Amino acid sequence: MCRLTGDVDAAEDATQEAFLSLLRRKLPEDEAKPWLFTVATNHVRDTARRAETRRRLGPKVEQLKITPVRPDEVTERREAIGSVREVLERIPDRDRRILLLREEGFSYKEIAATIDVAPSSVGTLIARALRRFAAEYKVTHEIEASS
Repeated sequence: MCRLTGDVDAAEDATQEAFLSLLRRKLPEDEAKPWLFTVATNHVRDTARRAETRRRLGPKVEQLKITPVRPDEVTERREAIGSVREVLERIPDRDRRILLLREEGFSYKEIAATIDVAPSSVGTLIARALRRFAAEYKVTHEIEASS
């Protein structure tokens, strides 16, 4: 990781994040090493991407006029986020990973490498994952509406 980041602290952070993620998963021993490397590499990439975005948008963000948010809007947003998280927990792990990687801005090639599929199949997998998510979201809201 140190070669990738050029910074010992950043490499240690990425490694620590990868190991913390590993603790939450149950992987066979022979899969742990490549998985750890992928997670650590993704962490480094995400950190660099966020830093670049902050660098590019920093002056623009400071120029934005901040408007106060109404409490009811905050509550609605929290409820919506909670609902989305619930649905994400109920769909298959691969679908959840695909949707989260897509939302984080990963390219199809990066998604393919992360979930170990051919890049040409990523679009289809995303579409299927979105359909499963939408169906589960609809079921969740129908249950809530009938309660």
